[in-house]
Amino acid sequence: MAVFSRCSRAATAARTPNAAASAAAFSYLIRPLSHSFSSSSSCSSSTFDPEIDIGRNKSAGLGTLKREPKGRNVQWVFLGCPGVGKGTYASRLSNLVGVPHIATGDLVRDELASSGPLSSQLKEIVNQGKLVSDEIIIDLLSKRLEKGEAKGEMGFILDGFPRTVRQAEILEGVTDIDLVINLKLREEALLAKCLGRRICSECGGNYNLASIDIKAENGRPGMHMGSLPPPPECASKLITRPDDTEEVVKNRLRIYQSTTRPVEDFYRIRGKLLEFDLPGGIPESWSKLLRALNLEDHGNKHTAAA
Repeated sequence: MAVFSRCSRAATAARTPNAAASAAAFSYLIRPLSHSFSSSSSCSSSTFDPEIDIGRNKSAGLGTLKREPKGRNVQWVFLGCPGVGKGTYASRLSNLVGVPHIATGDLVRDELASSGPLSSQLKEIVNQGKLVSDEIIIDLLSKRLEKGEAKGEMGFILDGFPRTVRQAEILEGVTDIDLVINLKLREEALLAKCLGRRICSECGGNYNLASIDIKAENGRPGMHMGSLPPPPECASKLITRPDDTEEVVKNRLRIYQSTTRPVEDFYRIRGKLLEFDLPGGIPESWSKLLRALNLEDHGNKHTAAA
């Protein structure tokens, strides 16, 4: 497979001291894209706590982020533990700012459903809660970006990539990332959310049966996250993702702590990391996330599930 072999060479080149060679080998994957939001060193590493920072002038040292004229596009990355809701918020923001939301988790699931050459290998990896290798992820992302380029897509919001410092170094060698949004949620809420996820076997809709209420204690505020039930026509067709078991979810969280947390540091020292503590579910969090980004959503009618 030509694309896979080129991606493998790029991933290997990222480990060599010759950064220019790495960028050249991987440059076909992501063409240079223009910036849509002002982003500079003023976008310093910071944690945005909605309970503290709402009402302050601007948001957590980000500087002014505002919509630029048509034709200029953002290049953002979403980080966060499995199940935190990256897909929900990345999807909403992609609709708001007009760029594609590219989720590597969706790319993996699409490949699994396709019965393609990687399907059996991916099935074993996913069911065990392991992280998919750099080579496979880069291959899938390459194909998605090439399709987008053919359709004239500009800009992106990446969800699920990069997951390792190696991937972050490859990405940095070929394109500028304007902002990295790191969503954070308490582990007990994360576990409940993952175990409550359901998918409609017919329409593919995502729902969540978990209703989470955490009482305030030891100086920590309480938290409420309501369930996201399916419509009546989907109620009898719900299935659970095979990797949404307590053992697998806990293993994914352990892997994240050891493998992906260093990616947070990678972007933190570059002044591109915004850490956002989710104060609750979508109703409690969406408007505050927009506030942290200095964005407005005048047509907020979304009902997406986390």
